Amino acid sequence: MDKVITLVGENGENVDFEVIADFEVNETEYAVLLPLDGSDEAVIFKVIEDGDEPILEPIEDEDEFQMASEVFFELMDEE
Repeated sequence: MDKVITLVGENGENVDFEVIADFEVNETEYAVLLPLDGSDEAVIFKVIEDGDEPILEPIEDEDEFQMASEVFFELMDEE
């Protein structure tokens, strides 16, 4: 995929991420981002379409996060 995006972290610093996967479940799109700072902990965001610009939104619902995580791991097992 090799797409790098920059997000603003909790302390206002810029953090670069590689988009390592995107997928759709029940008509909702998700993106999996891996920070390029050496951390191996990926983050899953919900992708909300806002005109031409997609917006990454944290998944706050625990059940939705669990479902998205399971789908991501299943996709990784297939590769």
